[in-house]
Amino acid sequence: MTSTTPPLHTILLYARDMRATAAFYRTHFGFESTLEIVEGLIELRSTSGGAHLLIHQAAKSVKLGQVGVKLMFDVEDIEGFKQRSAANGLAFGPTHAANGYAFANAKDPDGNSVAISSRAFRAEG
Repeated sequence: MTSTTPPLHTILLYARDMRATAAFYRTHFGFESTLEIVEGLIELRSTSGGAHLLIHQAAKSVKLGQVGVKLMFDVEDIEGFKQRSAANGLAFGPTHAANGYAFANAKDPDGNSVAISSRAFRAEG
């Protein structure tokens, strides 16, 4: 049976210099990372069991500090979650497919970006 309350597992940070930002969190907060860019992201894993960070290149139009963070919630059934969310008043945008997983975006009441993603459930290999 799958939980209907998805855990917060990943925080996506937009950065001007991806490697410098990843190195900062690795150095100062103990995240593990190779600092390699894979699929356009640098992944940092928490050594304490906390949320992971994904560093993504910020578009020139992004004003960091205002829209530089997107909370990503792990959801195995993207479409089912979208339907349940819509029934509760939260509309997600279109579902996007990327490298073996799917994701969809929405905004919180303050306009902050949130996403649901099946990335954590994709088959490795």
